[in-house]
Amino acid sequence: MSDDIAVTGIGLVTPGGTGTEATWETVCAGRATARVDPVLTEAGAPVRLACRVAPPAEEGVRGRLWRFDPATRFLLTAAREALASAGLEPGRWDPGRVAVVVGTAAGGVATLEAQHRKLLASGPRALSPMTLPAFLPNMAAGQLALELGATGPALQTSSACASGATAIITAALLLRAGVCDVAVAGGTDAMVTPLCASAFAKLGALSRREDGPGGASRPFDRDRDGFVLGEGCGVLVLERTAHATARTARPLAFLAGFGATGDAHHATAPHPEGAGLRAATALALAGAGHRPGEVDHINAHGTSTALNDAVEATAIRELYGTGLQVPSVTSAKGVLGHTMGAAGAIEAALTVLTVVRGTVPPTAGFTAPDAATAGIDLVHGAARPQRVRLALSHSLGFGGHNTVLAFTTV
Repeated sequence: MSDDIAVTGIGLVTPGGTGTEATWETVCAGRATARVDPVLTEAGAPVRLACRVAPPAEEGVRGRLWRFDPATRFLLTAAREALASAGLEPGRWDPGRVAVVVGTAAGGVATLEAQHRKLLASGPRALSPMTLPAFLPNMAAGQLALELGATGPALQTSSACASGATAIITAALLLRAGVCDVAVAGGTDAMVTPLCASAFAKLGALSRREDGPGGASRPFDRDRDGFVLGEGCGVLVLERTAHATARTARPLAFLAGFGATGDAHHATAPHPEGAGLRAATALALAGAGHRPGEVDHINAHGTSTALNDAVEATAIRELYGTGLQVPSVTSAKGVLGHTMGAAGAIEAALTVLTVVRGTVPPTAGFTAPDAATAGIDLVHGAARPQRVRLALSHSLGFGGHNTVLAFTTV
């Protein structure tokens, strides 16, 4: 099954820019986007750093902003770009053969928080009539299906920070089952809110380097102290290769394999030996028909937290060890922060671009090696030209979710 699912389109809305090219340029330049956030500051959040999406991301839904949570606005904009790059036009397809699968960690939490504040301040009459349609966890997929006129399955997945990757796996399974011919799949979240920032701060998960926001997120670095909360969206258009070929679309890359496992270990901490991640990797490689020694590159989850980075580096060292080809490793979170349920889809898109363009983006924020994360070929400082034929994208989430996507060249 090495070539049966083709990636034919990409769309991105991230703190690095609205659009695939803007995001790719920012990530390859290693230009960190973390800032002290005025909304979190005004709310008195204990940690005020964030990676925000710039307002132009909302151009595609101008005049209808009040109807949608920010996570849905990002999704509609990114999906529009992904479909355009795939050469697909809603209205010129069989709508019953188009699926929409969207991952999210928190649904419309920004809307829920805002409306709750209104309720407390002014009573129930102040609530927007769109409160429920904006915050219910399924509504991003529902609104996108409505926007596209797609009447195939419209599903929302939630596996915390692996949600976007889980959506891509779910879409691939629908395609392989013959349920649809086209799947618009991705992840979106807008969790830069006072409640979410305060809750993550309570867990000790966030960086507190407000005196140097640009160097706050430091994946795999000795002095990492947590992640920076981000927001955004990534969308891939997936098709069976035969379908893409029949309409003369040129695939960007193939989703050759994938794996998903659960740690069953701890609510927030990864398995100390990375057992679930290694098992998910084995499933992805077996599905792709490849061995560990054939992996050229890994887009790591790389959160910039002490525990996650150490466990992920250990798993990579043990999987690829000595005597095999050692893959290059990078993390986009030094630039984009942690975009939560969107991260798996955004990083899948960046992995596809790495395969297509032969360039590995650097890990921004990394300046000092650490014994706990040593022994991996971490790309840092500058982007690296590299031929990448097989690349993996890791995603890990609270609850012990592990997903690995394997992409190959066309």
